Amino acid sequence: MESIDICGVRVSAVNLASACDSVSGWIGEGTKTYVCVVPVSTIVACQSDTNYLDVINNAGMATPDGMPLVWLGQWRGYRDIRRTYGPDLMLALCDLSQKRGYRHFLYGGSRETSQLLEDLLKKQFPHLNIVGRLSPPSRPLHTPEDPQAIEEINRTNADILWVGLGSPKQDFWMAQHRPQLTVPVMIGVGAAFDFLAMTKKQAPRWMQQAGLEWFFRLCCEPKRLWRRYLIGNSKFIYYLLQDSLKQTFRRRRKK
Repeated sequence: MESIDICGVRVSAVNLASACDSVSGWIGEGTKTYVCVVPVSTIVACQSDTNYLDVINNAGMATPDGMPLVWLGQWRGYRDIRRTYGPDLMLALCDLSQKRGYRHFLYGGSRETSQLLEDLLKKQFPHLNIVGRLSPPSRPLHTPEDPQAIEEINRTNADILWVGLGSPKQDFWMAQHRPQLTVPVMIGVGAAFDFLAMTKKQAPRWMQQAGLEWFFRLCCEPKRLWRRYLIGNSKFIYYLLQDSLKQTFRRRRKK
C-alpha cells in the first residue's frame, strides 16, 4: 500500500473504496492487522511521542482523516487520495458486510451509546451481523485489557472489531492487544460511535470538505477541544514547514 510521509508519519494514500478493498482482502486472507484513522492531531502528537509514531507506522493502514492530509497527498501526486473518515468507513464496511456476511463487534462508548449505535446500524443495514458489543470502564492509557473481555471478543469469531476509545488510547489499545485477539481487522474510529449514534453532532458535509470540521467541533466543545485545535493546528503548520526545510536541505546536499 502506497503511503505519504507527513512529518515522519506514514499516511496511506487511500480513499473509501480502496480502504474497503484492503479490509476485505485482509479478512479473506485471515491477516491480523489494525487500522488507524489519522487526523491532523495525530500527526502533531506523533512529533513528541515516538511510541505513538511506531504504533501508527506499524498499522496495516493509516487513513487520511483530515482535509489538510488529503490536500498534501494530492499535491504530491496521489490524485485518488480522498478523506477516509471514521464514520464514513464504518458505514461503507457495514453496507459491504450485508453482501459478504462479515461479523462485527463494537468495543467502546457508553452502554447507552453502544446500544443506540447497534440499533441504528441494524435499522440502516437490515442484514448486518453485529455479534457483540462491550463498553469498557474509563482507564489510564496502556492498562491491559481484562482477560475475560479478550475471551468474549474472541468467542464471537468477529471479522471486524470497531474500537471507539478516542485517540491516542484506541491506537495504543489495538497495538497492545493485537497478539491476543483472533479477529482479523481492528479499526479505531474515534468519535464515530457518538456521531453515528447521534449523541454528538457531526459537521455539515460542506464544512468537512472545506477542511472546517475542526472549527465546528471547537464551537460544539470549546472547553475540551480548544487545545487540540487552536494550539495543535498551529503546531501542525510549524512541523510542516520544519519538515519541508529539512527535505529541501537534504536534496541540496545530494546535489
